[in-house]
Formats: sequence, structure tokens, C-alpha cells
Amino acid sequence: MRARELHPWDVTAQEARAIQRQLADQIAASDAIALAAIKVVAGADNAYVKTDGATTGYAAAVIFDFPGLDLIETSLAERPVTFPYVPGLLSFRETPAVLAAFAGITHEPDAVLVDGHGYAHPRRAGFASHLGLLLDRPTIGCAKSVLVGRYEEPGPAFGDHTPLLDHGEVIGAAVRTRPGHAPLFVSVGHKISLETAIAVVLACDPDHGFMPIPTRTAHNAVTAYTRPLRQRR
Repeated sequence: MRARELHPWDVTAQEARAIQRQLADQIAASDAIALAAIKVVAGADNAYVKTDGATTGYAAAVIFDFPGLDLIETSLAERPVTFPYVPGLLSFRETPAVLAAFAGITHEPDAVLVDGHGYAHPRRAGFASHLGLLLDRPTIGCAKSVLVGRYEEPGPAFGDHTPLLDHGEVIGAAVRTRPGHAPLFVSVGHKISLETAIAVVLACDPDHGFMPIPTRTAHNAVTAYTRPLRQRR
């Protein structure tokens, strides 16, 4: 699976913020594919290992059929990390390894779920949006905490949700994916509406496990892959 080349990666934090503002203007918050037409979904996640002062980023991309959620394919990749840790700019650290993982994928997904924000970002272009634009695929942000915005606590039942608001603008939703647990924060990445994004997330979490199965599986895959590397440090 090939990615588009939208910008250089060897940039400063100031240049990265400018790139995010430019990317935000390209995000499509409408459905490029109907929910009923989605047949394949992907999940992606990252891990890092620091050795002798150098940090390597590892990523997993996993492919599932939808809505059955049978695992079809897993791809792992690694890339050296050159961009510093800067809040709000994590996609410049995470995306290169994730793109390398997707390069090894043979089943192209109809939608991609990532552990991170999309439109629910100070510059409206978080990791999910960045990746969606590069892959030119519908993407969904699934984040564990709020980066920007305010929300009312959703109801207690699975699927209950409330809008995530920033200065009156709906930038995402707080979604109850696990009763008795804090909500998951879902936002548009690219080429999908918030309504459809929420529906996909809920369909990908039939066991009410908080994070949807594709992102959970990607997390477990990259964690297992890097565990021996961490133990050798």
C-alpha cells in the first residue's frame, strides 16, 4: 500500500505546525464510502525503543474483515525517530513507521482506525488526519484522553455519546465503549463523517473492550514485537 508525498519530514517544530495548518484545509469530513460498503478495516499503533541514545519507532498495521472482524493480515515495520517529542506534533514522530508498516500490507482497507486524534486537535490535523491524507483513505481517531475541547459525560450504556466541543464547534465525540469506564474520544480523520466514524468504532468493539479491536490488536502486536528489544537494553 503506497502513501502520497505531501510534505518533507525533516522539519522544525514551527514548520510542522505550519504543515498541519495546511493539511487541515484538505481534510474531508464527509463519507467517501457508505458504512454498508465497508468490507475491510485496519488498525495501527506505535511503540518506541531507545538504545544508546537513539530512538527507534516501531509500528504495526493490522487488517480485519468487517463487520466479522477476522484478522487477515499483520505488518510490522521500524524507522529511526528524528523528530523530537512535542505535544500536538506526535504524528511527525509516529507516522513514518506507520507508513512503513502499511507499505507491507496487501489488503487495502476501506477505513483505518488509529490510537490518536484526528480533527479533535488544536490545529485540526492530528495523527488520524495526517495518516488519512497520506494514505488517501477514510481514517478515524480513537483517543484515550482529550487534547483540546470540552464535553459532557455520556450516558452509562454502550454507544452513548456526547459532542466534544471547542469554542462551540463539534470536533469529535465522547463515546461510551466500555460501561463503567471513561469514554473514548472519537474524531474524524479524513474522508468520513463523525456519525459514520462512531458507528465503525462501535461495530469494531463488540466485546465492549474500550478500544476497538483493530487498534487493540495493533497495540498488542507492536508491544509483543518490541518486548524482547526492551529486555535487551
